[in-house]
Amino acid sequence: MDDSALLPALPLPDAERAGVYRAMLTRRDTRGEFLPDPIADETLSRILVAAHHAPSVGYMQPWSFLVVRDADVRGRVHDAFLKAHAEAALMFPEDKRDLYRSLKLEGILEAPVNICVTCDRDRAGPTVIGRTHIRAMDLFSSVCAVQNLWLAARAEGLGVGWVSIFDNGTVQRILGIPKRIVPVAYLCIGKVKGYHARPELEKIGWRPRLPLESLVHFEQWGRQDAEPEFRRMLREDAAAARDGRFSID
Repeated sequence: MDDSALLPALPLPDAERAGVYRAMLTRRDTRGEFLPDPIADETLSRILVAAHHAPSVGYMQPWSFLVVRDADVRGRVHDAFLKAHAEAALMFPEDKRDLYRSLKLEGILEAPVNICVTCDRDRAGPTVIGRTHIRAMDLFSSVCAVQNLWLAARAEGLGVGWVSIFDNGTVQRILGIPKRIVPVAYLCIGKVKGYHARPELEKIGWRPRLPLESLVHFEQWGRQDAEPEFRRMLREDAAAARDGRFSID
C-alpha cells in the first residue's frame, strides 16, 4: 500500500470531537416522545449515508434499509408488536408483569418514519474475509449500521427507538422481506419532545447502569485489580458521564 495516499490521522477539532461524545452519551431509546412532524428527505438521506458507512467485516455491507412511512403498513406492524408484547409480559416474574405492561416500548404509529434494517447473509458469497470462523460477523456488521444510523439521528436532533418485541417471521411477511433476508432491527425515527436525562429503564429502576470498572479486565479474564490509576480514571469519567459533566479535556 502506498502510504502517501493515507489521510492524516489527526484528532477532530475540539468542538467536533466533543459533539461525537455528546451524541453517544445523550442518545436514548425513544418511545413515548415522538412528534408527528415529518422528517425532511435531505435529513433522512444523510442519516442513511451514515448508516451505509458503518464498518463491515470483509467489506460485505450486508445491510439494506426498508423505509416505512405508510400508516396502514405501520398499523399492521403495530398489531404484530401488540401480540408479542402480550406474550412477553407472561415471561417475566409476576411481581414485574404490571410494571412491564405499563411501559411504553415502541413508537411505531407515532414516529413518522420506520426503518427496518436487514442482513443479507449471502450478499458477499459463501466465503468472506473475516467471517470464515465466526459466522455471525455479518449480523454484527448490520448492527454497526444501526449504531451509525442512531448516532447520526441524534446529531440531527431526532429520536430513534428500536422495537425488538416481534415475531420476526410476521414482520417479514408484513414487509414482504424474502425468507433468506434477516430483519435485524425495526427502528422508529422522528422529531421528539426531548431526550430523557437517563435511560428510562434505569430511571424507573428496571435495571441500573453497571459500573464500568467492573466490566474491564486486564490481560486475562478475571484480572481486574491491575492498573489502579487507570481504574481510578475510569471511575471518574464514568461518574462524570452519569452526572452530565463528561469532558474531552
